[in-house]
Amino acid sequence: MSKPIVAIVGRPNVGKSTLFNKLSGQRLAIVDDRPGVTRDRLYADCEWLNRKFLIVDTGGIEPYADDIILTQMRRQAQLAIESADVIIFVTDLRSGVVATDADVASMLIKSGKPIVLCVNKCDAIGAPPAEFYEFYNLGLGDPVAVSAVHGHGTGDLLDEVIKYFPADDAEETEDNAIRVAVIGKPNVGKSSLVNALCGEERMLVSDIAGTTRDATDTVVQNRYGTFVFIDTAGLRRKSRIDDKIEKYSVLRAVSAVERANVCVIMIDALEGFTEQDSKVAGIAHEGGKACIIAVNKWDAYEKDGKTMDAYRKKLMNDFSFMSYAPIIFISAKTGQRLQRLFELIKYVDDQNALRIPTGRLNQVLADAEARVQPPTDKGKRLKIYYMTQASTRPPTFVAFVNKAELFHYSYQRYIDNRIREVFGLEGTPTRLVIRERSEK
Repeated sequence: MSKPIVAIVGRPNVGKSTLFNKLSGQRLAIVDDRPGVTRDRLYADCEWLNRKFLIVDTGGIEPYADDIILTQMRRQAQLAIESADVIIFVTDLRSGVVATDADVASMLIKSGKPIVLCVNKCDAIGAPPAEFYEFYNLGLGDPVAVSAVHGHGTGDLLDEVIKYFPADDAEETEDNAIRVAVIGKPNVGKSSLVNALCGEERMLVSDIAGTTRDATDTVVQNRYGTFVFIDTAGLRRKSRIDDKIEKYSVLRAVSAVERANVCVIMIDALEGFTEQDSKVAGIAHEGGKACIIAVNKWDAYEKDGKTMDAYRKKLMNDFSFMSYAPIIFISAKTGQRLQRLFELIKYVDDQNALRIPTGRLNQVLADAEARVQPPTDKGKRLKIYYMTQASTRPPTFVAFVNKAELFHYSYQRYIDNRIREVFGLEGTPTRLVIRERSEK
């Protein structure tokens, strides 16, 4: 089940970014008294009472000299409304209710989304001042008094927010469908691929980068099984994300990766590998998702008998941090190797969910230690007592050792490679957790 999205909206200088930093526990958003400072990092993970969710700093109104403030406000607020499951509407106690607050409140009420009204800058301890009760006039129910600077009232605020989340037991029903996020830079052919896979024009396709704004689900059933393709907006360098809609598209793409089982990372064969491709792949890798690198537009690439092998070797070097990911050369336009892509998706999903018996795992560990002895430091040798698999998606192994600092990264990589040689685990990242215990 994907994490709920909580958007923080409001006009400039009400303390949205300060509240965002306080709730996330990190200084991710730039805080400044000037309006329109928020431009870069928009989202962060948050947890309250064992409920995990994403919080979004929307950036508020960014009025320009020649622009109409109300138009800017509506654009910002509408984007936040569309992407959020719950909305925190931040107002300012010191300035009271202003006309812009009333306009935003009216729009939020029409949206039908759950709204939590936050009255910020209630810095004094004790009962709120008389001015606080003015905010009842917005028609959004009981306001919550908060001091984003000092942290007062943030617990009460989050209590109200999580009331609107689905119950813990309201998990998505288990089915056999494999959720596949198609990710990549803009204009690499993601929507064209989804259209080709489902055999119809389900997505708007255009040569203009950024056509796809939202993450859309498309169900495909065939002899390989049931697949849910999540076509996401292209991820581009943040320095190039000038349009506010694209900033929310990045958030949606990250959210799509989170709820997917498999990520198809699309590369433009004509353009080749770029730094942004690495960043896109990193989102899937860090999320522990099964990954496939799909090189699109292969039909248009000039090639000879050795081209594919040379291209594959270069990509393996470029994606050295995820050497486990298989590479497939496709054409969304001609349908080249699309049936093979279905097989590969099914295969890497099985690998991502693979569970290895503890006994078999420790046999491989003993064999690996016999081949290459564990490292030593100052006469002390690493002892790995045993390993066990703690979870799947991704396969996560726990190693119990005498001293964690002796388990060097290079030896961890060696053990991981030995496990992969025996059990496959192609297309999936793995995690290794080190646990120290006494020799007794």
